[in-house]
Amino acid sequence: MTAQAALSGTVAIIAGSGALPFAVARSLQARGIAPVLFAIRGFCDPVQTAQFSHHWVALGQFGRLTRLIQAAGARDVVFIGGLVRPALSDIRLDWGTLKLIPSFAKALRGGDDHLLSGVSRMFEQRGFRIVGVKDVAPELLMPEGTLTRRAPDTAALADIARGRDVLRAISPFDIGQGAVVIDGHVIAIEGIEGTDGLLARVAQLRADKRIRAKPGRGVLVKTPKTDQDLRFDLPTLGPKTIDGICAAGLAGIGIVAGYSLIAEADEMMSKADRAEVFITGLPL
Repeated sequence: MTAQAALSGTVAIIAGSGALPFAVARSLQARGIAPVLFAIRGFCDPVQTAQFSHHWVALGQFGRLTRLIQAAGARDVVFIGGLVRPALSDIRLDWGTLKLIPSFAKALRGGDDHLLSGVSRMFEQRGFRIVGVKDVAPELLMPEGTLTRRAPDTAALADIARGRDVLRAISPFDIGQGAVVIDGHVIAIEGIEGTDGLLARVAQLRADKRIRAKPGRGVLVKTPKTDQDLRFDLPTLGPKTIDGICAAGLAGIGIVAGYSLIAEADEMMSKADRAEVFITGLPL
């Protein structure tokens, strides 16, 4: 039996920033499953959160969070939405967290995948099951093939292949999920700034005339890391990504299908078509 088929009647959504937590909640409601949002203060949108059953929690309130999830009758838990990695000094510690300081400190010492895997183990040790978007809202996953009117040409396909090679090579270091390649040259690799920051950096390089290629060439490539826990932190695209692509002067995006998420797909594709950039889903 798949996780999707066996979901319990109530699913806890630990919700960060962006539109995806609410898209997941609506998907669950459409299948008759009750979502309860556990919205992270300072990240989750309060206006959209108010449309669903919800509780607010601060980073570091692990004890409060697990008690609330238990009280809601949820066994399945999904992490979704953006978060900025906290420093220990920024976390509001409750008693449930204080008891786990050694575990949290150990998790914080690795990359993002290491951190999320460590946090998920803490939930699983308390009887919860961590599920991914693939289990709770598969329609949000990127399909294979080109979604836009414009398709990648031969040069773009070669840049995509180079980007995939680079990301595969750096994957063991748990650095990032994105790279920008123009005419075979690796221009930038995603770091702690995320995809939006990566594209802004490329736009600045172009403004500083450090990039000589004409606008309309080059690609953003996004792939999950090798051996990544695919229940969370999947590569994600949305309308804002298209704004970044345009500012960076790129031809389009290649992103792995089935293991990447699309936020606000209709708006994103409409923007891409107006800007004449491509979005293509790559085979794993």
